[in-house]
Amino acid sequence: MKPLKLPCYCGSIRQASRVVTQMYDKALKPSGVKITQFSILRLLSRFPGLTTGEMAEALVMDSTTLTRTLKIIHDSKWIASTPGEDKRERHWALTGEGQARLQEAVPLWKSAQKEFAEKMSGVDLDELTQSVFQLVQKSTEAVD
Repeated sequence: MKPLKLPCYCGSIRQASRVVTQMYDKALKPSGVKITQFSILRLLSRFPGLTTGEMAEALVMDSTTLTRTLKIIHDSKWIASTPGEDKRERHWALTGEGQARLQEAVPLWKSAQKEFAEKMSGVDLDELTQSVFQLVQKSTEAVD
């Protein structure tokens, strides 16, 4: 069966999200990194020492999903944690192996970016990105 055009904004965006995730995961496969892991590695490379809560907020992820992904990355020895002032709090940073894995994945991610841009030719991707970000901002402001 072919994909259905859904009359629901949420359903349509979820369909698109799954397609884009699959495309990026396929491109990143040689590095062993999934796009969800890549986003976390990249975030920690720019902002080492973030807590789980800070990462969840920055990535707009629920903490349970983030915690599962952090465990996988931690078990792979790509990240390490140190305790915070509150013993339950953890600060995360890339390990040397995580930095190497990220460096291996970046060119593959750039290739996925290029593939996405080619598939979306005729669409103003800067405008699309800005529109999606506005939705994220408005949605997270409503929660605060």
